[in-house]
Amino acid sequence: MATYVNNLRLKEIATGDESGTWGTSTNTNLELIGEALGIGTEAITTNADTHTTTVADGSADAGRAMYLKYTGTLDSACTITIGPNTMKRVQIIENATSGSQNIIISQGSGANVTIAAGKVAIVQLDGAGAGAAVLDVLTDLQLSDSLTLNGPTLTIGDATAEDTKIVFDGNAQDYYVGLDDSADDLVIGLGSAVGTTPAISVDENQFVTMPKKVTASTSANISQVAITSSSNAVAWDARAAANAYHVTTENTTFSAPSNAVEGAIISVEIAQGGTARTIAWNTVFEFAASTAPTITATANKTDILAFRYNGSVWQEIGRVQNLAQT
Repeated sequence: MATYVNNLRLKEIATGDESGTWGTSTNTNLELIGEALGIGTEAITTNADTHTTTVADGSADAGRAMYLKYTGTLDSACTITIGPNTMKRVQIIENATSGSQNIIISQGSGANVTIAAGKVAIVQLDGAGAGAAVLDVLTDLQLSDSLTLNGPTLTIGDATAEDTKIVFDGNAQDYYVGLDDSADDLVIGLGSAVGTTPAISVDENQFVTMPKKVTASTSANISQVAITSSSNAVAWDARAAANAYHVTTENTTFSAPSNAVEGAIISVEIAQGGTARTIAWNTVFEFAASTAPTITATANKTDILAFRYNGSVWQEIGRVQNLAQT
């Protein structure tokens, strides 16, 4: 009696069977081998949570194809069980469903592979029976030479709470570029573990931290940021406006700068408008001899002051006054 125990579910004719008709069965098997090397499409029932693909014995079946595309409309993730659970093979599977839902490829009670909508995965069915597992063939993929991507986007990670990284494996020293998921920081660092010996960190506010010495071959350019007076007070963010300028519009007081970090240096250009205004300072600003300067009270004149934060007060480190604006 014929059996179908091979991984393509082809007919295996028993010795002495099908005298005079074996050619028909052989031709069918050859056609099914061709089908296995091709592309198959299988529709999932609308909004189904589960679906079963069982490769038919000895007859045409889309599930036999090396490249298997699933279609249909889903409103939740759908678990697809491929059978029989003793079939061992590699398949390329595309989630071509609509509804932006995952499909989960399973064969038994073992591991499975999740494929996002619009994505393709190469999977291995281990055919271990009731405990069969589906594995991602490209896990721990090693390439021995160059890799070229023709598309514009390379996505690393699957939106889960985990660090992701690219590691540059050097002869004497490794470096990484990665996402520190717990801190939501993009990090460039020494070594291979994210967070280890960071050299540059960029947080979600696009603030950059470099814990070591920075050497520049040209002069630094810190963008000038306007700070304004409202209700006779000037709010100054020391991190966002380290190089600030203020055009007077009213008599005002400079409030204590926010985001103060010990060692930070900030400066402000105070430009009088057509009408001279008075300027006062919060007590966190410390001036020479503990005496605040009198800002030039002449229209269209400029004073420039610089401060360094010692962890307690902003100490004045520079002052020039009564400068022409043009």
